[in-house]
Amino acid sequence: MRERPILIVGFVTPVLLALTGAEPDGSVVLVEEPDVVRKRDLRAKLAGSALVRELIEWEHTRPGAADEFYARHRDLDPVAVVPLIEYATPFAARLAERYGVPGAGLGAALILRDKALLRRVSAAAGVANPASATVTGPADVLAFMRAHPGPVVLKPANRQAAVGTQIVHDPAEVDRAWANCVEQDEGIFVPDRPMELRMLAERYVPGPEYSVEMLVRGGRQLFANVTGKQLYPGPRPVELAHIVPADIPEDLTETLADLTRQVAAAVGFADGILHCEWIVAGDGVPYLVECAGRIAGDGIMEIIDHAYPIKLLHSYFALMRGETLPELPRRATGGAAVRFVPMEPGVIDAVLGIEQARGVEGVFLVDIQVGPGRRFAGLRSSWDRAGLVMTEADSPAEALQRAEKAAGLVRIEVRPE
Repeated sequence: MRERPILIVGFVTPVLLALTGAEPDGSVVLVEEPDVVRKRDLRAKLAGSALVRELIEWEHTRPGAADEFYARHRDLDPVAVVPLIEYATPFAARLAERYGVPGAGLGAALILRDKALLRRVSAAAGVANPASATVTGPADVLAFMRAHPGPVVLKPANRQAAVGTQIVHDPAEVDRAWANCVEQDEGIFVPDRPMELRMLAERYVPGPEYSVEMLVRGGRQLFANVTGKQLYPGPRPVELAHIVPADIPEDLTETLADLTRQVAAAVGFADGILHCEWIVAGDGVPYLVECAGRIAGDGIMEIIDHAYPIKLLHSYFALMRGETLPELPRRATGGAAVRFVPMEPGVIDAVLGIEQARGVEGVFLVDIQVGPGRRFAGLRSSWDRAGLVMTEADSPAEALQRAEKAAGLVRIEVRPE
């Protein structure tokens, strides 16, 4: 009898590489949007995969897509349904309900996918949220700024990777900022059909940023980590670095984990993993930024594995299969960091220093995704970053120092357009 497959929704290269060899050959059925399959040439990329049994093209972001899929593929009988990308979370949650396997729950997934709805629900549960309003044009943004003096964050309610997000300091910037933010092309990573545009204006809360990565079963925490963040300077809040575990007092670590548990309870999150982002204001109050019911991106899953005695991705998949997990670690045994490599706008002439960066003590990955001839118009979202380095050390601070040193050795030479 053929083994029940793991149904994965969304193609993420590092995850499939990490699962290869750890999961049985032919154990994965991958579901992805037809446009994404075409634009990323996934059939060719997966042709030699021992892990992926089948690639099913399905428009999973459409309403009713999961129930339609279930009616067509009821005999798949997966042992788990796992979303790997933000836009796949409602589809995967509903499909898990239909197949009777662990999942977030459709209600929770829909709330987490809608930043405006998440604000209302989490605020009702006592979680601090910045003042926020739905806006449909520059006039609404100006009205919000009059009601809430000071900088605001203009952002979409239903996007990922900081797409369409900008900090606006002056009302005179609003028209240009609106024009910039409503341009939300994610290229090869999304289907070609239009996505609904819903924008928010929110009071800007200055302060250090963190994220909590939490495994949850039956609404209860099994594992939690707090990640420290650094952002690129400027009006686009794109992450420059992540540090695991966050180098903060233990009481703040506990507070952020407790607040994440409150968010999970507020939305009714059942089974899976949360990536919940927070800003700690000057008065010490953590404010919710957003929360996703999926794995963290930006290499956070990988650096957690290097700071804790855990394989977090493997534990997540075991959880989604309904397996009993061993007791998971409460504390890190070291530190790890990921640092992105900056570049200036222009046309790339050369990428230098990669081998030198790999030679820095503690470096376990250098991944540069640009090359000569590539045009870079400037940093607009996480998709625009050139590459990264990952490091490990005995402490988070030392890991970050190593990452900064290695990233500084990579030189991306550009000429102006």
